[in-house]
Amino acid sequence: MNQTPEHEQAVGQTSSPAGSAAEQAPGAQPVSEQAQSGEAQAPGEPVSLEQQLEQALAKSQEWESEYLRARADMENMRKRNAQEVINAGKFAIESFAESLLSVADSLEMALTLENQTAEGLRSGVELTLKQLQQAFQKGRLAAMNPVGEKFDPNRHQAVSMVDGAAQNPPVASGHVVQVMQKGYTVADRVLRPAIVLVAQ
Repeated sequence: MNQTPEHEQAVGQTSSPAGSAAEQAPGAQPVSEQAQSGEAQAPGEPVSLEQQLEQALAKSQEWESEYLRARADMENMRKRNAQEVINAGKFAIESFAESLLSVADSLEMALTLENQTAEGLRSGVELTLKQLQQAFQKGRLAAMNPVGEKFDPNRHQAVSMVDGAAQNPPVASGHVVQVMQKGYTVADRVLRPAIVLVAQ
């Protein structure tokens, strides 16, 4: 059957969309490749071993730097504390020595005086002794006179045993009867033990 030109044109127009879709189909392939490429660079991609090593080395260097700073601070603090102890001892000795100067001055002055009476000499000695005791107090130097106290081998040195019952008043056994020589302490530390007689 013969087809008219109008019929051929209609058939051509009907098949045109299919041909256009066929022409556009190859263009869809790059979109899929981009999508696949995007999935390969996703944020959740695991960190490589090389990156992990670099991070670990950086962290290790940071910790080492902090350790060295802390060690230097501790060393500086130790040196400061040691110097403060030295200075404290030095200043304490200087202060105590300075307090003894007045005692030396009094003794020297007493030697320059002539024709002193016994009463005047005694008064001068008592004044000098008071100055010395004040110097001792300033230097935290205290006398021990443990009469009647229980004998303590850490603070007392016994030279003899005596009958405690014969004393007036009686002294209990193991207690100090008499002090032959006073002991001294510095800041509660025994400088010299007291020499004593102990009741048996």
